[in-house]
Order: sequence, then structure tokens, then C-alpha cells
Amino acid sequence: MRHAKVKKRIIEPDEVYNSVMVTRFINRIMHNGKKTVAQDKVYTALKLIEEKGQEPLQVFDKALQNVAPKVEVRAKRIGGANYQVPVEVRADRKNALAIRWIIEAARKRSNREFHKFEEKLAAEITAAASGEGEATKKKEVMHKQAEANRAFAHFRW
Repeated sequence: MRHAKVKKRIIEPDEVYNSVMVTRFINRIMHNGKKTVAQDKVYTALKLIEEKGQEPLQVFDKALQNVAPKVEVRAKRIGGANYQVPVEVRADRKNALAIRWIIEAARKRSNREFHKFEEKLAAEITAAASGEGEATKKKEVMHKQAEANRAFAHFRW
């Protein structure tokens, strides 16, 4: 290897739910270093879930589990040809992809049904927890792609 391994930063759990995943979610939503704005949005969304009579942290964890992909395809160049090789996803990448997809899907939600981002986020988290929504569809598409390219699985190493 050409350089030293990068040490993984330890993220402190958030103060409300005492969860590292909620902290990672907040950090991903944050724009221009405005963490308190991002915290306010996430906590409001989780409070909206709680108002519907559900346990917010359990719904959030279930949503992340449902959206996290098990396999993905990686491009490998072998003998002058590029192959889409299905590869298992590491745990930290699984979580990162799940968080990214839920936030992306919440931002894309239409403004007709929801006016604030917090409402969109709460709706997307509950949809993902029940196995629906845009983020879950994205995972299913990735799994179908990996299944279609299963013939090239022997190229992974």
C-alpha cells in the first residue's frame, strides 16, 4: 500500500435518543455546518412519527434495516472488458447508503402532500420502515442488478 490506513473517527451518540445512527443521519442532512438546523429537522421528523403512535427510534432503525442493501455491483476491468460484478456490501457502507437513500428520497418527495422537509422525512422514514417508499425501491433495483449479473460473481476476489 502506498499510504497509511486512515483511522476511523468515533462519532458520539446524539443527546436525545443516544444513538450513533441518528448522529450520522443528522450529519448527513447538515448543510454548511449548520448542525443545529439539521438536528431540529431530524428531531421534528422523529417527533412527528411519535405523534402517530409509533416508537420513533424503532421505526428509524427498522427503516435503515429495510433500505440497507446486501449486495451491490462494482465495475471490474478484466481482459479489456468491463464487468458488473456483484459484491457483498460492508456494514458501514450499508448504513451510509441507507442513510443517503432515505434523505435523497425525502428531498425528492412532492410538495403537494407535504410542505416542510420534516414532514417529508417523517413520511419517508415510516414508508421505509414498512418496506415501501422510494429508498426501498432503490435497494430492490440494486439487488435486481446484482442478481442479473450473478454470472460474473466468479470475478470477485
